[in-house]
Amino acid sequence: MYLSICLNKKTYYICPDIMDKITCLRVFADQAQIMACKDKIEANAKSFALLGRVLELAGNENRLKILYLLEEEGELCPCDMSDILEMSIPAVSQHLRKLKDGNIIEARRAGQTIYYSLKEEHMKILKPFFKHINTQNITTKTI
Repeated sequence: MYLSICLNKKTYYICPDIMDKITCLRVFADQAQIMACKDKIEANAKSFALLGRVLELAGNENRLKILYLLEEEGELCPCDMSDILEMSIPAVSQHLRKLKDGNIIEARRAGQTIYYSLKEEHMKILKPFFKHINTQNITTKTI
């Protein structure tokens, strides 16, 4: 048995078995809008890739905390991060390696100590997230 649906005086017949799989019924597709959106996606492909990479790495709570600390403090060594986050130095180093391999942070050596900092181009991306975190912290304290 088929169900019929009337849209703009056109009748469409849909089998009930596939009806729950249909997510969109449209009579008219705005081709200009579709093409404009495709152009926007294509024009911003590099930005999507960059942001996706940053968010993928920042999606881990410990790495997000590390990025937050680097944004707040400018630079830190793994020992300081270990003390702050109450994590082992090897665990912190593993997260730092992933962030460095992802080209999100950079390192500088001063004697035997390595200091890590957030790359400037990623500060622009992450700053709104950290601002939100700081705002939530202030809101929580006042309640």
